[in-house]
Amino acid sequence: MIIDCHGHYTTAPKALEDWRNRQIAGIRNPAAMPRASELKISDDELRESVETNQLSKMKERGSDLTIFSPRASFMAHHIGDFNISSAWASICNELCYRVSRLFPEHFVGAAMLPQSPGVDPKTCLSEIDKCVNEYGFVGINLNPDPSGGHWTGLPLSDRSWYPIYEKMVELGIPAMVHVSTSCNDCFHTTGAHYINADTTAFMQCLTSDLFKDFPDLKFIIPHGGGAAPYHWGRYRGLAQELKKPLLKDHLLKNIFFDTCVYHQPGIDLLTRVIPVDNVLFASEMIGAVRGIDPETGHYFDDTKRYIEAAKLSDTDRHKIYEGNARRVYPRLDALLKARGL
Repeated sequence: MIIDCHGHYTTAPKALEDWRNRQIAGIRNPAAMPRASELKISDDELRESVETNQLSKMKERGSDLTIFSPRASFMAHHIGDFNISSAWASICNELCYRVSRLFPEHFVGAAMLPQSPGVDPKTCLSEIDKCVNEYGFVGINLNPDPSGGHWTGLPLSDRSWYPIYEKMVELGIPAMVHVSTSCNDCFHTTGAHYINADTTAFMQCLTSDLFKDFPDLKFIIPHGGGAAPYHWGRYRGLAQELKKPLLKDHLLKNIFFDTCVYHQPGIDLLTRVIPVDNVLFASEMIGAVRGIDPETGHYFDDTKRYIEAAKLSDTDRHKIYEGNARRVYPRLDALLKARGL
């Protein structure tokens, strides 16, 4: 089985974006604020939006199951207040749940959180409970910078985040550390802000003792881990100067990287530098990079091709494709076992 741990509902029906635009307009004009019940999307519309997009490409490229979450750039936690984020997260998570019900063999949910700048992270707990216990979601997406590229909040190691970590450990779910849209003109959303955030999250964990407090906590740092694998020597050296343990003991029992790296040399470096046990297959398909690479003639985000071409044993490929995801997402493993897989 090939499990893609990083999928977003980027092709949702246009009615979702229209509702969001009305919600944003309602921030200034409360009389125009739409109710959740005003969003009407039929199951047939959901089927069409998925079958002709994500599902067709999964079949073409040979993946089986995608961990599916709301569109990352649409989370936009910097817009409005907690109530705005809460309503928006609830709607987006419900749509992913409905997709997972329509295509249970191919999609399982991961939750967007109702984060908001300056708001206590514990306000997200009820949405986590609902998505895991009612919707059957197997993970969450955690935004380390709800301010949208201005980094006004506290690092992931701060104790204010601990209620979310306690809930994650209680429920047995990991978090993909994933920012949303940048509203800072200095940082392009997908080309800079995403990669900056991946690197920043890794460094926040390196400089802290977070995993001493939460030895069972698991983070997936997407997009290949940002700069971390490329500068692994720098981070090993910094850990040494900071009197931290070796990275394999300090971080690699808790931090994992995905394969959303869109060329062969990048995947080759990732799988040489980072232990295979810490690499999970992912594509972020129909996401940030949707075009065809003129050097190969294939889509940049067809990441399975890179794994197939990498110098890996069959055992290592199985770990990347399936084994590691089942270990990092124990609820997914239990779901698959219940299906006899």
